[in-house]
Amino acid sequence: MKEIIPIACDHAGYELKELVKQYIQDKGFEVMDFGTHSSESVDYPDFAHHVGKSVNDKVYQRGIVVCGSGNGVQMTVNKYPGVRCALCWSPEIARLARQHNDANVLSMPARFISTETALSIVDEYLNTPFEGGRHQRRVEKISQLLK
Repeated sequence: MKEIIPIACDHAGYELKELVKQYIQDKGFEVMDFGTHSSESVDYPDFAHHVGKSVNDKVYQRGIVVCGSGNGVQMTVNKYPGVRCALCWSPEIARLARQHNDANVLSMPARFISTETALSIVDEYLNTPFEGGRHQRRVEKISQLLK
C-alpha cells in the first residue's frame, strides 16, 4: 500500500506545492491535497490546519506544508500536540529534523528556496529515518508542557 502524504499551501506556496505534489507522486507516494488550488490570495491556516489535524490524529504519518516564508503554516500545524513540524530551507536541515527531531511535517519557504533545493529537501525528509536512541527522550519532551 502506498503511503499517502497530505499537503497544503497558501497562494504564495501554490506553485511549489504543485511541483512537489507531482514529484512525490512520481516517486510512488499518493497525495492528499488540502489546497489551496490556485494562486489567489487566501488565509494559510484554512489549509494548513487540515494537515496538522490529520497528522495529529494519525490519519497520515507525515505531511508537507508550504507558504511564502514557511513560518505561518509551520506555526499553524505545530498547534497540534502530535505534530513536530520543521521549517527547512536546506537538505541538511531536513535530514537533521528527521534524524534528531522525528519531524512528521515538513514546512518550506516557497519565496526563499529554488525548486531544485525544495526537491532535495523533500528527498531528505522522505528518505531519512529517525535515529531514536538519545533523541527519543528529547522528542518525547517536546509535547510536555511545564506546569
